[in-house]
Amino acid sequence: MIKRPNPKELAQRIKESGEKEAIYRKLTRYSVNEVEIRLEKPEFFESIITADKKMFSIFQDLESLSLTSQPVLITGETGVGKELIAKAIHSLSGLKGKLVAVNAAGLDDFVFSDTLFGHAKGAYTGADQVRDGLIKHAAGGTLFLDEIGDLSLVSQVKLLRLLQEGEYLALGMDELKKANVRIVASTNQDLWALQKAGQFRKDLNFRIRTHHVHIPPLRERTDDIRILVDHFLDNAALTLNKKKPACTKELFALLKRYDFPGNIRELQTMIFDAVSKHKGRVLSPDTFKKRIHMSQKNGVAPGIFNPKVNSAITFSSELPTIKQATHLLIAEALKRVNGNQSIAARMLGISQPALSKRLKSSSKP
Repeated sequence: MIKRPNPKELAQRIKESGEKEAIYRKLTRYSVNEVEIRLEKPEFFESIITADKKMFSIFQDLESLSLTSQPVLITGETGVGKELIAKAIHSLSGLKGKLVAVNAAGLDDFVFSDTLFGHAKGAYTGADQVRDGLIKHAAGGTLFLDEIGDLSLVSQVKLLRLLQEGEYLALGMDELKKANVRIVASTNQDLWALQKAGQFRKDLNFRIRTHHVHIPPLRERTDDIRILVDHFLDNAALTLNKKKPACTKELFALLKRYDFPGNIRELQTMIFDAVSKHKGRVLSPDTFKKRIHMSQKNGVAPGIFNPKVNSAITFSSELPTIKQATHLLIAEALKRVNGNQSIAARMLGISQPALSKRLKSSSKP
C-alpha cells in the first residue's frame, strides 16, 4: 500500500527538483573538441536528461531543422527517447497546431487509412457518421508516425503521396483533401536493409529522411548513466513515498558495463523496481544483477564484459603470454572502475588483497 507523502518531505523534494531543473537549464552550451556548442532555446530540451556531447550536437541540429517544413526521420534503438526528440522538434517549430502521435506498428492498410485520413458516412459497414482522421486533428501542427518501418507497402504509397503532394483521400470519398501538417517519423529498424529486402519503398525512404536524426544508444552515452540514475531515483522515491537511497560505486560500474538493449527506458524500469524492493539506505546492486542475468539468459542482451564486441576478448595473430594477458585484464578492469581496486577485484573474481599482490608483482622489473 502506498502512503500519502509527508507534506514537509514533499515540499523539500519539490525544492530539490526545482534546483535540479535550474541546473539543467544552465546546460546551454557544451565544449566539444574546443568548439563551444551553443543552444539558442535550451528550455525545449529540459525533458531530455543528458550531458553527452553527441546529444548536445543533435540539439543544435534540431534548432536548425525545426524551422523548415520538411519531413524528419528519427532513428535509434528502442528506448532511446525518439518521441521526446519528436516533441522537441514540434515545440521548436512554433507551429500552432497540436503534435499528434500514431504508432504504425501492427496497423494494416485499412486501419492505417482510416486512422490517418478518416472516412465518409457509409464508407464501410458500421461507418454511420463522418470521421476526421488524425491528419485533420494535427492541422497546423505535427503528425508523428512512430515505427514507420512496420508500414505495409500499400500504406507506404499513400504516405508517399501525402509527403509529395500534400494530399490524401479519406475512405469512401472521391475528392482529395489538402493536408497542412509536418511529418516526423521514427523507427528502430534499418530502412536501408528493409529497402534492399523489398519491404520498404526506395522513393519513400529518400523522401522521409529529408532531415535525419540518429539518437545514440545508452551504451554509447555512459556518462549519462549517473545523472539518469539520479533523476529516476528522485521520481521513484517520490512516487513510492520512500527516502531516496544512495548508490555504490559498484552499481555504477555494473551499469556502465551493461549493454542496455532497452536503453533509457530499461534503466528507468530497473531503478523503479530496485527502489520498490530496497529497505536500507544504500541501493543494493543485487536486484540489478538479477535483471541483467535474466536478460542475458533469455538472449535479449549480450554479455556485459565488453559491450563493444560480441566476444569477451579479441586476440591478435600473436597470442600474449599468461603474464601479459593477466596484466592487460587487470589494467582494463581498473580502467572501467576508475582505479577502484575493490570493485575491480570483484569483477575479476578474486579478492582485493590478491589483486593488490598481482599489481605489486607486475610492477617489479
